[in-house]
Amino acid sequence: MSEHNGGVATQPGVPDAGRRGPAGLSRARRMAVGAAALAAVVGPGLIAGLSDDDAAGITTYSSLGASYGYQLLWVLGVSTVALILFQDLGARIGVVTGQGLAGLIRQRYGARAGVVSIGALVLANLGTTCAEFAGIAAGSEIFGVSRYIAVPLAALLVSGLVLRGGFRGVERVLLVLSAVLAAYIGAGILARPDWGAAVRGSVVPAMPLTRDAIVITTATLGTTLAPWGLAFIQSYAVDKKLDRKELGLLRIDVITGAVLTGVIGFFVIVACAAKMFAEGIRVTDAASAAVALEPLAGPIAKELFAIGLLGASLLAASILPLSTAYSVCDVAGRPAALDDSPREAPLFYVTFGVVTVVAVLLVLIPGMPLVPVLVMSQVLNAVLLLPLLFYMAGIARDRRLMGEFVARRGVTYVYYVVIALIVVCIALMLGLTFIG
Repeated sequence: MSEHNGGVATQPGVPDAGRRGPAGLSRARRMAVGAAALAAVVGPGLIAGLSDDDAAGITTYSSLGASYGYQLLWVLGVSTVALILFQDLGARIGVVTGQGLAGLIRQRYGARAGVVSIGALVLANLGTTCAEFAGIAAGSEIFGVSRYIAVPLAALLVSGLVLRGGFRGVERVLLVLSAVLAAYIGAGILARPDWGAAVRGSVVPAMPLTRDAIVITTATLGTTLAPWGLAFIQSYAVDKKLDRKELGLLRIDVITGAVLTGVIGFFVIVACAAKMFAEGIRVTDAASAAVALEPLAGPIAKELFAIGLLGASLLAASILPLSTAYSVCDVAGRPAALDDSPREAPLFYVTFGVVTVVAVLLVLIPGMPLVPVLVMSQVLNAVLLLPLLFYMAGIARDRRLMGEFVARRGVTYVYYVVIALIVVCIALMLGLTFIG
């Protein structure tokens, strides 16, 4: 016979707390299982997103803050939303099709489109890889270490990581390197920015109609929504062997990585806006921004900025050759993975090695104009974005490739709005350069 308490049946002599205990344990167990499932998926979004805060990205954000204060912070917000949209799309395409971006372009749009895309991607990646090793050189010299020591050591480090680490080992190290980027948050706080002005700049669009303002806006879009990052996240999701059932968890990873990218970029911009814009100081690269912070915000801010530069450059110097190797193998019809040995995937490892060695040699040439190399690589990134984004939007609408995961019409319109924004920026930049 049972007793009733508030309409709930209970057994005599059995306390409610004892009866609720197993349910509580069940909820805790479900939470633990969910957390473990998310931890197993985490990687592509965080690594691809945060690697956008590389030497080229930090230089662009530093210049934006130093030249325009808080006024163009909204551009970073728009760029971050675009990053979420297209990195989510790239990861989804990778999981659903099991193929990298370059290989899919070749399959859907033909061999010529595949070759042209990979040629432009390799050229842009090489230029940006040079920028990463330039960032390592500049960051190490802030701490008194010669670039002729730091750059070769960094190249050996990232090469050894990829050659010997295996997929899980590489992923763990890259995630640890990503955490170093938190140093930029500390530098931004130490600069004591005007938070009210920062909020206004983030939500109220304003645009000086000058060539320099359009160039920095285009560069911000190009460096945040980097082509190599889109190619990398798709190939990396394939290499990680994620299942379609894990797409929901992968989306959490992608959004988290993209939002953190925007947050770190925000703190870089406000640090430079608070100190350098107010003093009329202009920066030519991320290292000069770090040095300029010292008399304005103290040596700790300078060191945090320099540590962030080194960590960001090492992270991207690992990923850019990796992204290039994935793409070259996809177009060649010889897909490879990090768990493959050099004997099993010679093209993959040769491509990684060639990009790394060429970039190191270029950076170490005495008198090499590193800043123009960096700027041109970001301009090329912005231009290359257009065909890649069109290709991705087309693949997303291809029911034969995507099946039930095909993009809806409304989402596709959003993709084309982002593409149109980049077209307008590039057109204005070219118009103001050659006409104005």
